[in-house]
Amino acid sequence: MTPRSEGAPGRVLVTGHKGFTGHYVVAALRAAGYQVLGLVEQPENLEAPSVNLLDRTAVARAVADARPDAVIHLAAIAFVAHGDADEMYRTNVVGTRHLMEALAALPKAPGAVLLASSANVYGNSDVELLSESVEPSPANDYAVSKLAMEYMAKLWSDRLPIVLARPFNYTGVGQADNFLLPKIVSHFQRGERVIELGNIDVARDFQDVRFVADAYVRLLSSNAAGQTVNLCSGTSVSLMQVIGMMQEIAGYEIEVRVNPAFVRGNEVARLTGDNRRLQSLVGPLDIIPLRTTLEWMFANPLPAR
Repeated sequence: MTPRSEGAPGRVLVTGHKGFTGHYVVAALRAAGYQVLGLVEQPENLEAPSVNLLDRTAVARAVADARPDAVIHLAAIAFVAHGDADEMYRTNVVGTRHLMEALAALPKAPGAVLLASSANVYGNSDVELLSESVEPSPANDYAVSKLAMEYMAKLWSDRLPIVLARPFNYTGVGQADNFLLPKIVSHFQRGERVIELGNIDVARDFQDVRFVADAYVRLLSSNAAGQTVNLCSGTSVSLMQVIGMMQEIAGYEIEVRVNPAFVRGNEVARLTGDNRRLQSLVGPLDIIPLRTTLEWMFANPLPAR
């Protein structure tokens, strides 16, 4: 990662810093020479109690105490199949609005405010390669909540230098096994001979969480304000190709069974992203092959619960 340039933001507020993605973003920021602050009761103490995004007063107080030079907003309900749609909309839209309001009230606006949206907003598009100009067509509550967050955030674009990042699917060590790829990897780690999945005829532009964290950090010092940016590899891999890679890594074959209870309605069939805008903003992309990510995950199992 390129060290931050002179004059680039120094104090970066990361919401959701205790989460899966946040862990890697904090590490990437520190490696690049930034000071990391959390949306917590004592911003410089990342172990302090977290502030609830829905507590408007607490968010305003934490942001005022942090006085960030830049922001990476990760805190959200990030699981597509999350059962509580009300909570998803409140957290992803209303919670983000509280953050925007608090940032806009600062005496000095941050130099960059990066909001993590999602490529799920594109929905079931028939476009082969999804660029940022493709019209969104969200197909589930999670995607609708993220698109609503984007529109809401744009109301603050005259006061804040907002960057809307749309990461495609990504994974890595530490992601919970209720997400698809960690579930598959954990089956092979345990030596299971059968795996039950839902929609197997899907393909995704899978990335490594370390690539995503690096892109977030590099976008802070780019000229991306006011832009929407895909974070993607530009290549899709089918679910059965993932199974094939894992069979080679683990050294045995597994039986795949479709469980109707796991089949999601309105499942997006294929997501492949166009990363040319990202590359134009941050320079050459260090894309990590999915096989490398799966090997890393297989060699580092999650602790037993």
